[in-house]
Amino acid sequence: MAVSVFYVPAQTKNTQESFDTDDFPQWAKDLRRWEIIAFGSFPFTMFYTTFVMDMRRWNDANGMEMSEQGRRYAPWPLKSAGAVLMDSSEFASALKTAACISMGIALTDFIIIKIKRHRARKKAESLPASTIIINRKPWPEEEPSEDSNDTEKDAAGPGVPGQPAPERP
Repeated sequence: MAVSVFYVPAQTKNTQESFDTDDFPQWAKDLRRWEIIAFGSFPFTMFYTTFVMDMRRWNDANGMEMSEQGRRYAPWPLKSAGAVLMDSSEFASALKTAACISMGIALTDFIIIKIKRHRARKKAESLPASTIIINRKPWPEEEPSEDSNDTEKDAAGPGVPGQPAPERP
């Protein structure tokens, strides 16, 4: 009975449809990009913000002294045993600073993308009216049909059309 519970047959047909983002308005795509960049950069900005705040605390406490007692305020890789941790207000300040920097990075990316789009639109509008604009996209993937034996023909190698494929040893 335990074997039948964990037995799941493999799927033979792909039932998923490809996801098309053409249905979404541009502002929704821009908002999603902003969100991804803001949340994606947050761990890095939090690490660097905490490091800089620890460096400032270390300098303020004892002028960055490298003795065992002096390294109690040092940043993470240099901390000694019995290190003095940030209190809740310092941690909240680091968290807010990192969040603001992450949002600033995402806003900067948004502005850069808007400028690039604007330039591309102006360039396209400045072309003569009879110019054909070609958008290059990858060739769509074809799903193999069930009734054709394309895989057998491909495995046999190149051959002359209309003649059977040569036998392989």
